[in-house]
Amino acid sequence: MYLFFANCNFGYQLSTINYQLKMNPEKKLFTFEEIKQKLVNYCVYQDRCHSEVEQKMREFVLIPEAKDEILLYLMKENYLNEERFTRSYIRGKFYIKNWGKTKIKIHLKQKGITDRLISTCFDEIDENDYVSIINKIYENYAGKQKGLKDYQKKSKTIKYLLNKGFEYDLILRVIEN
Repeated sequence: MYLFFANCNFGYQLSTINYQLKMNPEKKLFTFEEIKQKLVNYCVYQDRCHSEVEQKMREFVLIPEAKDEILLYLMKENYLNEERFTRSYIRGKFYIKNWGKTKIKIHLKQKGITDRLISTCFDEIDENDYVSIINKIYENYAGKQKGLKDYQKKSKTIKYLLNKGFEYDLILRVIEN
């Protein structure tokens, strides 16, 4: 635990840790190396973004310098890579959950990913796959709508696709074909 204090003002750091423990008595104390290893394991299990790792760090009692050192270590050793996370997130949400680009973009922004990075990583989605998924979802959802007039089915299905994050003009183009 004293590894934290090597380059810092001991009294200030001790009062910071005491404050953290008083505010969050359920926090456990670990050594710097144990915390670093726990965060490495956290990043190895699944691609993570910076905000997820920072959130995980809040579970531990750490001084700001230790947090920065761990983040730098994770980035240097390529455990933490924003572009890899963004590409993986886009592939997973599109191909597994069938989300559209709008919904994916909103969720990535909530995680603190930049617009520029999001835009460059959207090449993970093939345009033909994108259109075919819209068509598939449209046919499946519209087919399940029983006892409704055609315009009601169409309206409900468009609303469903919009909620899944697909663009309105693209939905209309797919429906017209």
